[in-house]
Amino acid sequence: MSRNYTLRELMACVAAKQLEDGKAVAVGTGLPLVATMLAQQTHAPNLVIIFEAGGIAPQLPTLPISVGDSRTIHKALCTTTLIDIMDTISRGYVDYAFLGGAQIDSYGNLNSTMIGDDYEKPKVRFPGSGGANDFGSLAWETLIIMDRHSPRRFVKKVDFITTPGYLYGPGAREEEGLSENTGPSRVITDLCLFDFEPESKRMRLIACHPGVTVEDVIKATGFEIIIADNVRTTNPPTEEELRLLHEVIDPLGFVFKK
Repeated sequence: MSRNYTLRELMACVAAKQLEDGKAVAVGTGLPLVATMLAQQTHAPNLVIIFEAGGIAPQLPTLPISVGDSRTIHKALCTTTLIDIMDTISRGYVDYAFLGGAQIDSYGNLNSTMIGDDYEKPKVRFPGSGGANDFGSLAWETLIIMDRHSPRRFVKKVDFITTPGYLYGPGAREEEGLSENTGPSRVITDLCLFDFEPESKRMRLIACHPGVTVEDVIKATGFEIIIADNVRTTNPPTEEELRLLHEVIDPLGFVFKK
């Protein structure tokens, strides 16, 4: 089936639709920030963007390339410090954390630290947490973007928990000292969209991207997934969404290569 969009463009559009107007989101860089900016440019103009380096509610002219980029404080409501940002999240003022990772398991635990079973001598060393542990621990909801959906990335058990999801099941976050009614709510991949089944806290397939079947998702996932009663198909990007992505949000092609 031919299409006039890339999977990354589709993921950004699907992810943007998960954000509500009038809420606050703590976000890093890359595709999560693209989706956040798209939401603000479309259905969520009052979405408050927060960066761990200190920018609160900036009016982003174009896509920043780091959380310390000067654009993250452009016409901001406030410019503060990392400590104040973490304090703001811990006080319950931030609705969403928007994250990615190298591995994820069925409870939404994220690994962005290492691959292997020896922390001192890993097979692969990743950048690590940054603010991801704090964001995923303290925000009310965590949205997760994972590209290259495969059994190597969607695993039964992550090699290292950088950011807690629902840990080992219902009640686990609370047992470990985290607030009630917090945790991951959506996982957006290049194949589909997941939420989390309320009772088991396990990942549940709720939508497939155009041309993707439920069987495709099952084969690409290294653990058993729950399948919703009515798995829908996500909407492809509109011409206006594609225009915003390329002309307004990422005109220099940092995420969407020219």
